[in-house]
Amino acid sequence: MQFHRMIVVAPLALAAVLYVVPATRAALAADPLPSDVGSSMAAVTLPVPASKHWVWVNDFVFAHMMDGRAHLVDGDSGRYLGALNTGFSFARIVLATNGKVIYAPELYFSRGNRGKRTDVVTVYDARTLDVITEIPIPPKRSSNSPAMGNAVLTDDDRFLLIFNFNPGSSVSVIDTASRKFVAEIETPGCALIYPTGRRSFFTLCGDGGAMVVELNEHGGALKQSRTPPLFDAAHDPVNERPVRVGDVWYFLTFDGRVLPIRATGQGLTAGEGWWLASEEERKDGWRPGGVQQLAIHVGQNRLYALMHRGNRDTHKDPGKDVWVYDLATRQRVFKFSTRDLATSIQLSTDAQPLFYSVFFDSDKLDIYDPASGKLLRTIDEIGTNPSLLVVP
Repeated sequence: MQFHRMIVVAPLALAAVLYVVPATRAALAADPLPSDVGSSMAAVTLPVPASKHWVWVNDFVFAHMMDGRAHLVDGDSGRYLGALNTGFSFARIVLATNGKVIYAPELYFSRGNRGKRTDVVTVYDARTLDVITEIPIPPKRSSNSPAMGNAVLTDDDRFLLIFNFNPGSSVSVIDTASRKFVAEIETPGCALIYPTGRRSFFTLCGDGGAMVVELNEHGGALKQSRTPPLFDAAHDPVNERPVRVGDVWYFLTFDGRVLPIRATGQGLTAGEGWWLASEEERKDGWRPGGVQQLAIHVGQNRLYALMHRGNRDTHKDPGKDVWVYDLATRQRVFKFSTRDLATSIQLSTDAQPLFYSVFFDSDKLDIYDPASGKLLRTIDEIGTNPSLLVVP
């Protein structure tokens, strides 16, 4: 299945773009801009803190990745609230817990798609979406497909952590108080970042184990250790897109087994795994898939999985079936179908949540009532290739 579009510019349209007005022609006076228009887009003034029913849609912009975007939508009204330009769009925006700022790891080249590379973390005002500052970081940020583990905050919001791959793997540490890059922690053979506490995280390693890192007060590595394998990397590997409840990260294997990994003061432990699908359903090909294939509602202790039929190699394919589980009993309690194919799903975090879905090869954001599966509204023209969904 193809997940991108080719954009073809017609010759006449290209000619219109390249048409140059003769120098002898009198210059036209510029029209005055409306008072509510800033230098790059309409000015906004948003309430702080953000509504729990707002959702950020990260746009991968596959056909022209140097023009990454993040779009903000009000899930209740369907109103488009604003956007950020985020450069090459491999990362995702990170929302500060206090709701006041937004962090966006961004990559630029001096000649657009070539030339000198510059990596920064841009800090945006969450109320106006204006740039507050840019924090230079080493030009090593990973250019993998969008994943939540590319950029995260420690649980106390003190340090922003960014996964690097160039080709050695490491983590850049940014102090959010001083707004400076403060450390690079090498994580050989391990990828992405999963917070586990106030100043700690782990990263998955190629042998099925993990590297656990505890930070000191300055953002350097206070302790680093590696675990024995937590899963069978050869026969039933996990994907890199888990969800978290407290001290437990819920990973999915390619075959559809849920693997809980708990972080304690003694390190990481893998709990007993359990299947999303019954044996009969697995024989029928049911398995999870997508870019963001799991969503969690912590208050209700519910896990949502995006499902489809296919073989093991279809672990990134879209689906239309959402299966809902009670994490306490590990039993499926509900199923519903989305109207359109989806590659990413997300839930708002409040007591009356909304369920969001997007498809990487569509420009629509669909919003559902997760209790009934009813489609509430659709917002059209949300970017080019919607990828990750981020909620306050």
